[in-house]
Amino acid sequence: MQHDANHLRYRQLIAAAQAARPLRVAVVHPCDPVSIEAAVEAAGMGLIEPILVGPRAKIVAAATTAGMDIAPFRLEDAPHSHAAADRAVALVLAGEAEALMKGSLHTDELMSAVVASTGGLRTARRVSHCFVMDVPGHDEPLIITDAAINIAPDLAAKADIVQNAIDLAHALRFPEVRVAILSAMETVNPKVPSTIEAAALCKMADRGQITGALIDGPLALDNAVDLGAAALKHIVSPVAGRANVLVVPDLEAGNMLAKSLSFLAGADAAGIVLGARVPIILTSRADSRLTRLASCAVACLIAEARRQTAAIPA
Repeated sequence: MQHDANHLRYRQLIAAAQAARPLRVAVVHPCDPVSIEAAVEAAGMGLIEPILVGPRAKIVAAATTAGMDIAPFRLEDAPHSHAAADRAVALVLAGEAEALMKGSLHTDELMSAVVASTGGLRTARRVSHCFVMDVPGHDEPLIITDAAINIAPDLAAKADIVQNAIDLAHALRFPEVRVAILSAMETVNPKVPSTIEAAALCKMADRGQITGALIDGPLALDNAVDLGAAALKHIVSPVAGRANVLVVPDLEAGNMLAKSLSFLAGADAAGIVLGARVPIILTSRADSRLTRLASCAVACLIAEARRQTAAIPA
């Protein structure tokens, strides 16, 4: 693929999101220039309507440093980052915000408010993280889960992680969702627990406990994404070599895989948290402008898919 075609996947996601109505997003503790720029630029692209939640003086100072005009946006004053996270969750519960966006606070601070047993945004589904990756030379976006929330998920958690990723792929309008459950090998080995869980997840899909995708595993990374590698191993599968969702064994594997693609292959990684009442946009200070916009676009498309589902009569 030519270099000028890089980032095409993200540009397509942003264009699709711009066709939906802007998403009301509570931006939590945007107290540095990067956070303010992300919110204001996404608003300028018609992706979001930001509600800035945090210490007023710090937010205004960050906007001044960034040279950004925040006068058009609602500002909810909160004394510190913990209070900002709680206030943002309250805005969602009151129906005043449709998504959350991480500003300059630690992910754990935001997520503790989200998953609080009282007043949080939990659902019956396990909360999990996905990277939507734009990999140079790869023809479609690649979803990797979970690289940020669940450290060592058990089988029940992995079933929710897989379903969250499948629902995300449908919201992003993947024509076909092909899920590879990754391990270090493509055969079931009792000495490697991730291969046992991969086989169990595939059987759960056979029994309708996980729906909406073609699922196969265990698969090693090479034979999940490369048709030649799959052919060499004589793997007959509609997923092998063609996976567009990669489910990793644990957080460490996911983090290393995503960062390897980012730093060695020049990929961009838009982060989103699923399984809560609303999508949660996770951006990093190191993200490019396009990645931050893509993260907002992903949340917009999730919300739009939910609105369409809600509009369908039961």
